[in-house]
Amino acid sequence: MRVSKDGRSWRIGAADDVDWIAGHTTAGISITTAIPAIFDAYATTYQADDVTAATYEHALVDDLSTHTADQPWWLAYLDTGAHDVVFPRAPRVSLYWNWPYVLVEAGPEQALTWRTGHMRHGRGSLPDLFFPADRSWLVSALWDDTWTCVGGPEPLIRTLQGDSVANARRIRPDEDALPPGLTRE
Repeated sequence: MRVSKDGRSWRIGAADDVDWIAGHTTAGISITTAIPAIFDAYATTYQADDVTAATYEHALVDDLSTHTADQPWWLAYLDTGAHDVVFPRAPRVSLYWNWPYVLVEAGPEQALTWRTGHMRHGRGSLPDLFFPADRSWLVSALWDDTWTCVGGPEPLIRTLQGDSVANARRIRPDEDALPPGLTRE
């Protein structure tokens, strides 16, 4: 299926586009609740209080783009019934605990601009889950978390750690994903 936006046609994803994630995460408090245990390195990241949503999101997407060959990105928006999924009439794919996501093939520019009113505190525009077509990394923020989980190659995680605006902390797959100073809601 294809949908139109910004004068272009965009491909809507299906279950086989996320089958490498679906059923490959584990319930609990570790990063593998959001990210399958298939990557070389993992980190959590969140917007610091003294940084705007736009600045934080641009830093994160810039770091990801630096470590990604030119290719489409899959953007997934969780349908909570109360938040923008960008394409409200598009079919959904199920992830995690059968949560419905709208999955669309686009890119970093759309990741930064399509959504209005992010469900986490009403700030920002990033999708709830996104990854490049080659699946070299995955970014996922679960519904009730105020932080974001990242899995990917070692150089990407090092770049995120070195970026003070990205505010990333490396973690092991079996470690609690909760960043220091934050609380679970």
